[in-house]
Amino acid sequence: MNDQGGDDLEGRVKLRELKTLSDNHYILRRASFEFRRSDGTWQAQLRESYDIGDGAAVLPIDPARGTVILVRQFRWPAYEAGSRHLSIEVPAGKLDGDDPETCVRREAMEEAGVTLGPGRRLFHCFSSPGAVKERLSLFLADYDSAAPRAAGGGHEHEGEDIAVLEIGLDEAYAMVTDGRIDDAKTIMLIQAAKLRSSD
Repeated sequence: MNDQGGDDLEGRVKLRELKTLSDNHYILRRASFEFRRSDGTWQAQLRESYDIGDGAAVLPIDPARGTVILVRQFRWPAYEAGSRHLSIEVPAGKLDGDDPETCVRREAMEEAGVTLGPGRRLFHCFSSPGAVKERLSLFLADYDSAAPRAAGGGHEHEGEDIAVLEIGLDEAYAMVTDGRIDDAKTIMLIQAAKLRSSD
């Protein structure tokens, strides 16, 4: 049996050069390598990848009341692509040396002023594996919608201007289906929460 095209990449990639093109904010690299194709032939390839660091995101959900916490903020790449609305997302951020669960607890407080209860990681996935070297850990976590909250809003010195949105899970799901929510990690977590709510 020919396993040349299998999933195991051991022996199928020969890196020739990995060059940093920019490290202005994140890191842009160009890789020169040879890849052994599924028919056994070697092909020289050039690829660029953007290293923005690994991150984590969380959808806070109050299971008793069926509400979720989202945040609304400006995203330049979405604006550049033609979007003319603030992005509605789950609280998220870069790990910055923390483990993923510590990260989501930090970001939920910084962005939304919410203290998370028990949480569970549902996914550990690449956000855009064709171009971006980022792996995301995606969580659902309980919160108490009746509990006092901190201000949230993010950090002004980081350019953040974040508004908190607390809505029902059904409304959040409707916003996914009609396109008002178009952020991939947020869509995944809302869909997962919706599936769990129907169990």
